[in-house]
Amino acid sequence: MSELVIGNKTFKTTGHTHIMGILNVTPDSFSDGGRYNTLDAALKRAEEMVNDGADIIDVGGESTRPGYNPITAEEEIARVSPVIEAIKKRIDVPVSIDTYKGEVAKEAIKAGCDLVNDIWALQNSEEMAGLIAGTDVACVLMHNRKQPVYNDFRKEVMSDLSDYIVQAMAAGIQKDKIIIDPGIGFGKTYEQNLASIHYIDDLKDLGCPILIGTSRKSVIGLTLDLPIFERVEGTIATTVLACMKGVNFVRVHDVKENARAIRMTEAILNS
Repeated sequence: MSELVIGNKTFKTTGHTHIMGILNVTPDSFSDGGRYNTLDAALKRAEEMVNDGADIIDVGGESTRPGYNPITAEEEIARVSPVIEAIKKRIDVPVSIDTYKGEVAKEAIKAGCDLVNDIWALQNSEEMAGLIAGTDVACVLMHNRKQPVYNDFRKEVMSDLSDYIVQAMAAGIQKDKIIIDPGIGFGKTYEQNLASIHYIDDLKDLGCPILIGTSRKSVIGLTLDLPIFERVEGTIATTVLACMKGVNFVRVHDVKENARAIRMTEAILNS
């Protein structure tokens, strides 16, 4: 697959790493909770990220940080739907919804979202795969487990992701609408997170575009012994490595800094 269509944009799946900008409209996200949970603040941040180089805006209405407090689908919908509608009216950019709840995805699609980014790879909701299959919406299938218990870590991550793809396609989702994500920080130990980044090019064998989300995460904090807002350089190291390994999308908070690093990396790779 050389191209992936998300909304009204066509993304190359070779030769360039695209940027997904994180927009958390939550009071409690681990990194930026409460900063963008009004409509005006969210719109301003979305415009800023697009100006800084974001190709997709990923809207999240529920924190999924370790130890998070789940909220109802109704509350999540109330947070994300107005933001998605406003972004789609004002900015020409694909919008993603970061949710694992079918009810939220359904309303987000009605509001205009172009991509469903699911931390449970459509496994948490019986209706999720079917409602995506009936649209032109793309999806991100992220690797996750409730416990970081593996006999053969690399092999089992590949096997799990392969199963997710098969199940999505069986539900009617076209393979050219599927992106896969190794799930950094989800169902993995510190060492397994590092290994997932190191061996991310394993995932090319599955034949889908790859997304990675490492931004400000604990794997960086633990490696560098740094608090959340001092993890930009560590994040950039991971996005540059991902770019060098041919990863198609990186999901980040600090769009400008990561976009510049990727542009420089690609200039060197293409020289």
